[in-house]
Amino acid sequence: MVEGSRQWHEKLLFALLGYRTTVQTSVGVTPYLLVYGTEALSLIDEKRLAAIYHGQLYQKRMARAYNKKVEAKGKFAPNWQGLFVVTRVLSNGVLYLTDVEGKCVEIAINFDAVKRYYV
Repeated sequence: MVEGSRQWHEKLLFALLGYRTTVQTSVGVTPYLLVYGTEALSLIDEKRLAAIYHGQLYQKRMARAYNKKVEAKGKFAPNWQGLFVVTRVLSNGVLYLTDVEGKCVEIAINFDAVKRYYV
């Protein structure tokens, strides 16, 4: 538990918590109950439930804020759609596309975002 006698102060709080929350045979209750009028573990459960409740509220607020900013045609919508022809392929996975008629200026796109189309 303690590696050497110089680290006893690091474990003292845990020892005191164990002593204060253990039922004493002489009085039949814990010293914590005698001092504070309630058991320490019930306070821990209450705090844990409150933390879970606040965490759920936070997640709802964050989801609401995220959904407000991102719409179906928001920032994740493609900037291009239709049939394109690959004009150049670079070694780092970048494709240069032009539309079928050749009217559009070349668009650089990652090859992961392109789907093949066979006529």
